Amino acid sequence: MEDGALTAVGSEEKVVPESQVRELEAKIRRLERILGQKTVDIEILKEAIKLGREKKLISRQPLVGVDGFE
Repeated sequence: MEDGALTAVGSEEKVVPESQVRELEAKIRRLERILGQKTVDIEILKEAIKLGREKKLISRQPLVGVDGFE
């Protein structure tokens, strides 16, 4: 245990508790999961817009403020 602490101090890196590292890793996993869900939501909405335009339920005008989506 002492060797690890001495190595960290010797390399001039900040030492953080393992519990904080686990907490941050869990937060990263949670954010990645949310990002994945939002990505799926966007794909579903893009498909809905495409279908709506094909059935002439919504305007064929380009969406204002949405790059790369026609």
